[in-house]
Amino acid sequence: MSTLLENHEGPLPTRAGQVFPGQRAVFGGLDLHQAFTHSDWLEVYLYGISGKRLSQAQLNVLQSMWVYTSYPDARLWCNRIGALTGSTRGTGAQALAAGIVASEAGLYGFGPETAIADFLVRAMEASRNGADLDALVRAELARHRHLMGFGRPVAAAFVDERIPVTLAKLEHEGIAAGPYVKLAFDIEAALARVTGKRLPMTYATMLVAVPLDFGLTARQSYLYLLPSFVAGMLPCYVEALERPAGATFAMRCERIAYDGVAARDWT
Repeated sequence: MSTLLENHEGPLPTRAGQVFPGQRAVFGGLDLHQAFTHSDWLEVYLYGISGKRLSQAQLNVLQSMWVYTSYPDARLWCNRIGALTGSTRGTGAQALAAGIVASEAGLYGFGPETAIADFLVRAMEASRNGADLDALVRAELARHRHLMGFGRPVAAAFVDERIPVTLAKLEHEGIAAGPYVKLAFDIEAALARVTGKRLPMTYATMLVAVPLDFGLTARQSYLYLLPSFVAGMLPCYVEALERPAGATFAMRCERIAYDGVAARDWT
């Protein structure tokens, strides 16, 4: 451990950037105020993640995907946290930070996106090497019992409403469906053949397939996703601030159906 620390002692080498107060700011090797003068925030954000300058059409699609999943419904897990933070008079930063952290939930947050991105990358490589897709799906189901990104718990039999508008946006921007998007639909078909059930892909799959097609890695796709629920969180926080403190999701204890350990005598 001491050798490791000794090897890294001293000035911090970085590719991220550096500020020269009163002169300039370097962002990923570029002058922030010159190279990004007319850039959207998303372009800067993605460049910081990946070092890539995506086309305007690609940026338009990725930004629209954030828009399409901005649901200001306080019943949704991350929005509920934002609303409860407002109800307890926490700060906006607390609401936003806690909501983003909750977005990483393994079952219903960015867990599925991370898992399906990993599988898409592995399945793409295996398919290009001649592997049978049905066999890949069977092997994945044997390992995990279900395939993340397919079968929406709240509306399992229906097409995710955000997928058609995303495909339409790709077409509008003159971008053909890429190999990962096509693979996602192929996996959906293979899953139906293997299980005998209709398990349509969820938006989690589209949210990673598109950035993968744009040249981002699985990790970079995950980082791209992190702010995607933000626009839906803060309206719930603001609305809770407009109610009396403690009045959001108020519920009597007797309304909770409980079948756990019986009441204990603490005396």
